[in-house]
Order: sequence, then C-alpha cells, then structure tokens
Amino acid sequence: MKLLLKLTKEAARYKGLYLLAILSTLGLTAINLTAPKLLSSMTGIVEKGVDQAALEGILWMAAGLLGLYLLRILLRFCSNYLAHKAAWYLVGDLRDRMYDKLQRLDRGFFHDKQTGDLMSRVINDTRDFELLYAHMIPEMITNAVTFAGVLIILLTVNWKLALITCCPIPLILCSGVVFARVVRPYFRENQKYMGELNAQLQDNLSGLHEIQSFGQEKLESERMHKRNFEQVKAMLRALRASAVFHPSVEFLSSAGTVLVVFFGGILACRGQLSVEDIVAFVLYLSLFYAPVSGLANLLENLQQSLAGAERVALVLDMPSAITDAEDAEDLGRAAGGITFDHVSFHYDNGIPVLKNVSFSCKPGMMVALVGPTGVGKTTATQLLSRFYDPVEGRILIDGKDIRHVTLESLRKNISPVLQDTFLFNGTIAENIGYARLGATREEIEAAAKAANIHADILSMPEGYETRVGERGLRLSGGQKQRVAIARAILRRSPIIVLDEATASVDVQTEKQIQKEIRDLAGKQTIVAIAHRLSTVREADLILVLRDGEIAEQGTHEELLRRNGLYAQMHQVQEGEANI
Repeated sequence: MKLLLKLTKEAARYKGLYLLAILSTLGLTAINLTAPKLLSSMTGIVEKGVDQAALEGILWMAAGLLGLYLLRILLRFCSNYLAHKAAWYLVGDLRDRMYDKLQRLDRGFFHDKQTGDLMSRVINDTRDFELLYAHMIPEMITNAVTFAGVLIILLTVNWKLALITCCPIPLILCSGVVFARVVRPYFRENQKYMGELNAQLQDNLSGLHEIQSFGQEKLESERMHKRNFEQVKAMLRALRASAVFHPSVEFLSSAGTVLVVFFGGILACRGQLSVEDIVAFVLYLSLFYAPVSGLANLLENLQQSLAGAERVALVLDMPSAITDAEDAEDLGRAAGGITFDHVSFHYDNGIPVLKNVSFSCKPGMMVALVGPTGVGKTTATQLLSRFYDPVEGRILIDGKDIRHVTLESLRKNISPVLQDTFLFNGTIAENIGYARLGATREEIEAAAKAANIHADILSMPEGYETRVGERGLRLSGGQKQRVAIARAILRRSPIIVLDEATASVDVQTEKQIQKEIRDLAGKQTIVAIAHRLSTVREADLILVLRDGEIAEQGTHEELLRRNGLYAQMHQVQEGEANI
C-alpha cells in the first residue's frame, strides 16, 4: 500500500489529464449500463404488441441507442488517449528522475551494480508504470463502477436472482488474493533476470574485441544462453500460475451464468419473471461478470507493475553518501592550494587504502604521486574531487574543508585526465568542447595544440568534425589520451589531475606532453599520478606511497640522494630504458 500511495503521488502532477480520462471512462460506463436497458425496453414493447405508437417509440429508442454508440466512440478515444498521454509523460518524468538520481549517487553505490541492470531499471521497469496508469487504473475504475451499477440494476429487476448471481464472487476474490501472493515473487524474479540479461549483453558488446581476440565466442554464447533462458523460465513460471488462475475465474463466472439461467428459468415458469426482465438479466449478466473475469488480467498486470515499481523505488529512495552539507558554500574560483590533513580511507570491505596521509602544496605547484599499483594513488585524487569522503581526517582547498563547499563549485575547480579515457560518441570538437560549453573553435584548437593533438586531427578526413565512435573507438589510445588532455586544458580549472595521463602515448609524444605540463606548472596546480618517473621528475613535490602511507616525499633530486624506494624505482626504469 505504501508503494501504491507513493506511485499515486508521482502521478498527481497529471491529475487534469487523469480526471478527464476518468470522467470519460465513467461516461463510457454509463452508456454501457444504459444500452441494455433500452434494448430490454424495446423487447417489452414488442412483447405487448406493435402499433403505430409502439413503432414510434421503438424508432426513438433506436435513434437514442445509435446516438449513445456514437458518443461511446468519442468517450473511448478520450478515455484511452488521455490516460496513455498522462501515463507516458509520467514514464518520461520517472526516467529523468532515475537518471538524475544516478548522476547524484556516490561512487560506492556503483561498486556492485552492473550498467546493463541499471539501464533495465531506467528503461524497462519504468515502462511498467504505463501499464499501471494507462490500463489498470482506468480498467479498475470502469470495472468497479460497472459492477456496482449492474448489481443495483439486477437487484431492482429481481433481488433473488441477483443474489444468486453473486454466489461465485467470494470464491473469485479469494482465488485472486492467493494468485497475487503466488505470482508476484515470479514477476519480481523475472525483472531481476531481465536486468541481469541486459547487464550481460551490455558487458559482452563492450568487450566484443576481447571476446573475438581470445576466441571465446562459444563461451560467451553459452553464458548469454544461460542468462536468456533464466529470464524465459522465470516468466514462464509466472505465466503458469496465470494459466491456472484465468480458467478458474472463467469457470466460476460460467458457473454463475448457469445458476442464473437455471433459477431464472424456474422463476419464469412460475410467472415470477417476465420475458423483458429475462432479456435484461441476460444482457446485463455479461456486463456483470466481465469485471470479475477481468480481475485475472488486472491482478497479473498489477503484480508485474509492482515488481518493476519496487526496483525503480530502490534507486529513487537510495540515499547518497556524498551530498552538500547544510552550511556548504560556493568555493568560487580557487587559487589551487591543496592540503591533506591526516587522511585515512577504506572502501566497504574495511581494508585500509590510505592511512594517515598528510601533505600540502601551494597554488601552482606540481605534486606527483608515485608507487606500486594498488597503494591508493587514484583513491587520493578521487577523495580530492569528493567522489568519496575520508574515513578520518580532512582535505582542504585554499584552507576550506571540501565537505563544506558545494560539490558543483568544488568540481568546477578540478579537471581530470584519467588513464581509462572516456570519450562520448560525438565529434572531436564536441569532446574537447565538453569541458566548457560555449567555447569557440579557436579556443578548442588552441587546447588541441597544447595537447599536441591538433596535427593528428587535421590529418583526419573531417578534421575536428570527425566522429570518434563509441568510447572513442575510432581513435588510437594515444589520440584519445591527448583529446582528454586538451579537454582538461580548455576548462582552465585551477587544479588539474593527471592519472597516468601519458600511459598510452609513445615516448616522443610523452616528451611533448611533458613540455605542455611544464608550461602549465606555475599557472595551475597539478596533481599527477605516474608510473613513468620521467613524467614527474620536475614536480615540486613527489610523494612515494607504499601500503597506503607516504613512505618518502621530496623533489626528484632529494629522493635520489636518499637512495630509498624512489631511487630503486628510478634505477629499475633507467635500466629498462637502456635495454
């Protein structure tokens, strides 16, 4: 019930359309209730004998009946279209809300989530709301009004026969309750498997190059087959329960019809029921049992809709661990000073990633984080952008705790260039300009020149209008990396984070990028993560991380003189370079 009330509140913004649809539905129901009465009245006139007055009466009734049927066309259009219009607008709104919510959730939420499953929630599960609001609710209203109206009419015709007609109703309602309890877990399971199927498909399509390269087509086909038929079998379990319930309802409804015909015949033989009343009863009987028979479909659709609604609600109700504090203020344009004050952090597994990390850098300095894989270098930069919050300690920019500034203003001051570069499926100009909407072509080209990608772009057939493909598939790894660097340069943020920014480029290009990084030094604060020590040898401060702690810190020359971990790493890389 809580979920249903919540869904009703979601649809309230379209109450005008729903009200018109409901009024049309009620008008439609009134016509359906009136038409059999006119038909039975015409039968009564014929039974009593046909004269001129009777013919005129029949003519007027026929004309009235035709008018009602024409009006029914208009009301049915309004009922169906307006309900669908409101429902699809609601689906669109929910998809917008789901997407906006996913954008606001912290990174921790996505650790155990698959992209395909989230896509299924946004696209497939929200679509079930259309089934609920465009079909089920109008049908429930129509069925309830029709049932009540027909029952009242039948009671006025012959109350004894009307009560006999109601005999199967309690059995149908009880079976409906049992069906709802049995079938909803099946539909919930079906939605879950549908999400997993989408996740598997998305994962395989993204990794198609690897699948073909390693010759694992057969293995992945078997996995897709397994996921596919898990969903098929879950749906069939739900349909099996429906296949038992639907005929049961039809049998009980038919049994009610048999009872009416049997006892109606007895009453007619005794002269307690006229031919006109018998015709009315027969005509209204189909209207009376139609809502009851439709209960099977309504319950099935309701369980499917609620199963999807539960998955939608789980996302919409999910609190984000990273939000603006009540006293959060706009950071404005920062100078770029960074301080880590006794920062410790671990993920949900509780294993420490950073332990009591402290350092400071002034605006315009270049700070380098080096060390073996998995020591917390990337985590430190993600803490700086507040994708996570420290478990202990604090991080300051220009002396302000980043937990007390707005996320929007914080992230405007930081431009990332990540090792796993992501490019949108648009043109090169669009991908570079994404950092600062409204940037001119001259500014975009200047940023591309600074990242040493301008010449490569001009050599392409369509230049800056070349489409990069999904995730930049049409560009080489080095080209993607330099486009990402150009994007960061264009943004002109006071802080630039370079996470293995030269990992995918050749030595010559690396030297050129290093030159551009040196040109940025002093103008913007640079936080660089690198395995190649040649990239960071001119950094103002190098932090050597080991097991989540700062093992050494200093300049390149200072660390070499200490002959510690950094010196060992440098010696190994120098040896590799000489081979």
